[in-house]
Amino acid sequence: MPLLNYSTKVDIYATLGAIQGQLVKHGAKKIMQDYDDQGRIVSISFLIDTPAGVRGIRLPANVDAVQKVLARQKVKCDREQAERVAWRIVKDWVEAQMAILESEMVQVDEIFLPYMVNDKGQTFFAAYRENQLRLEE
Repeated sequence: MPLLNYSTKVDIYATLGAIQGQLVKHGAKKIMQDYDDQGRIVSISFLIDTPAGVRGIRLPANVDAVQKVLARQKVKCDREQAERVAWRIVKDWVEAQMAILESEMVQVDEIFLPYMVNDKGQTFFAAYRENQLRLEE
């Protein structure tokens, strides 16, 4: 079965608007889009209040990975389609996470912890990956 949203025709900017709408509805501030050298959106960054104070978050969309998966699944997909699919997946994830937040099963910082950025612009997950956050001795 092909990847979620593989056949979407929804414009990337409509999807980004839906993501931003969900984020604003749940307290995000100062939302901005991060671009690569070709002018393509690679992530959405925003500030949000958490129990520990305002935190910066960067949500990426790994378009190259999506395109590779779709190619492996024999789905005809150019770069633009991979972008549409990647951002729709992010939108669906954000909507699902916001539903869990609304149910009060989690706090906002639990949802976005891997995507929180430090003062160097590095995400929590990237710091973990680079062994700057050790879980074991």
